[in-house]
Amino acid sequence: MPTQTRTSTGKVVLGVAAAVVLACAGNAVVSFLAQALGADPNAVEGLQPKGYVVLTTIGVVIAAFAWASIRKRAEDPARTLGKLVPIVVAVSFLADVPVFFLPGASAVGVVALMVMHVVVAAVAVPVFHRVLPIG
Repeated sequence: MPTQTRTSTGKVVLGVAAAVVLACAGNAVVSFLAQALGADPNAVEGLQPKGYVVLTTIGVVIAAFAWASIRKRAEDPARTLGKLVPIVVAVSFLADVPVFFLPGASAVGVVALMVMHVVVAAVAVPVFHRVLPIG
């Protein structure tokens, strides 16, 4: 039977909001560095704030719902999440592959998008552990 620690809705909402803000800040740094290395934000739209802020927010919110669902339903949520999170991040890179074929896109820009996925996970997972504990 899955174990679940009670959490307050307010704490979860604040945690998810904090994860969004921190991940967006991290992704802003990645975008800035990619552009400094020659990536064109007009060719790789995910390097523009209007792109990464929206996608980061959507990703964190979906991840929070998935985390909560796994936490509630999995027999061993820590093990399930320990396996699933890296797989989901790796699979998310596939969404960036078609960008390689856009006019003006560079490897630097596409790799930056992939790094952004890692940034989101690196921020969200510790926050989720705190506001949606699994043990």
